[in-house]
Amino acid sequence: MELETLCLYAGYEPKNGDPQSPPIVQSTTFKYETTEQVGNLFDLKEAGFFYTRLGNPTVDVVEKKIAALEGGVGALCTSSGQAANAFAIMNIASAGDHIVSTTSIYGGTVNLFAVTLKKLGIDVTFVNAECSDAELEQAIRPNTKAFFGETIANPAIDVFDIERFATLAHKHGLPLIVDNTFATPLLCRPFTFGADIVTHSTTKYMDGHAIQMGGVIVDSGKFDWKASGRFPELTQPDESYHGLIYTEAFGAAAYIAKARVQLMRDFGSCQSALGAFLTNQGLETLPLRIEKHSANADAVAHWLEKHPKVESVRYPTLKSSPFYERAQKYLPKGCSGVLSFSVKGGREAGARFIDSLKMASLLTHVADIRTCVLHPASMTHRQLTDEQLSACGITPSMVRLSVGIEHCQDIIADLEQALAQV
Repeated sequence: MELETLCLYAGYEPKNGDPQSPPIVQSTTFKYETTEQVGNLFDLKEAGFFYTRLGNPTVDVVEKKIAALEGGVGALCTSSGQAANAFAIMNIASAGDHIVSTTSIYGGTVNLFAVTLKKLGIDVTFVNAECSDAELEQAIRPNTKAFFGETIANPAIDVFDIERFATLAHKHGLPLIVDNTFATPLLCRPFTFGADIVTHSTTKYMDGHAIQMGGVIVDSGKFDWKASGRFPELTQPDESYHGLIYTEAFGAAAYIAKARVQLMRDFGSCQSALGAFLTNQGLETLPLRIEKHSANADAVAHWLEKHPKVESVRYPTLKSSPFYERAQKYLPKGCSGVLSFSVKGGREAGARFIDSLKMASLLTHVADIRTCVLHPASMTHRQLTDEQLSACGITPSMVRLSVGIEHCQDIIADLEQALAQV
């Protein structure tokens, strides 16, 4: 099936007399006939549902659907995108380990890596995504466990060179983790370019309606954890499961199995049945929405670029973008609805523009069906230093605009009247 069709059918096959839409299995637990059955579930000898923290039929539908969309062997839904990124790293890195991340990523992820994971003993080296191969390799240490980047950086809107980073990561026996939130698998499938693990904040385009928090980790099943020699967590016995070895017990799905039965077991950042149901509703219309978002954003970006009160615009479909050629490779179907631009006049001018908008909403959100806007330096990235802001590609006057699916002329009209107030 094509991706558009998978959005409707993957993960759930109703049988004769079953509900057409996946039902909400609103139960924390599941009944069995014998202690032997339950024991086998706890020992991971059999597959099944026994406690919703580890698995639920409704959540399972969404996990299978997203795994199919990304082309992976399995997925794990989490309570938020931040939980997904935290689990993605912690599944293979622990105290004394190290990761390499690009600088142009979401500010919350920067804080997760540089502050919270550091407190847990996991160190991070941030590199410019456009650094040379030699500079990137210099960042690798004997205890390095992964490379991390975002397909479309938030809010710099840089396009990540997935294939180059994957090649260098694999050269050193390391996996590449890619946050594919803005692109979604409808616009880019990182596994086809060599990425090994993909994460999403499903709160964004997958939900699309600003109604349900969520995240997901997807495992490509292609990384050879045993051959790498860097991952005893996956290749040596786990005493909490009677000496089970994940690579032997689960094969290609070892990574995602460990994330579920160990991290989700112990940290519990699970998705609810109702949350999964709502996410699935969004997934069913994702192809229609992401096409409209991308078309509207492209038109708005070209209009803004010509406006005399706009200093600069960041969107990969613009010929002036340094990522134009790269977008043709990784994002030929569109670049999502998110763009950034700077208003002439600095921080005050940017604030005046935002305060003058009438239709677009000022929200701490992005990727909604409705157009929304925020000021990264004082909102989503306010915890970063000036140096970190610069490294993320954020200027004081930058405005992040999440273009919705309204009629494009109405969006432009709102931007035009607000710019007239600057």
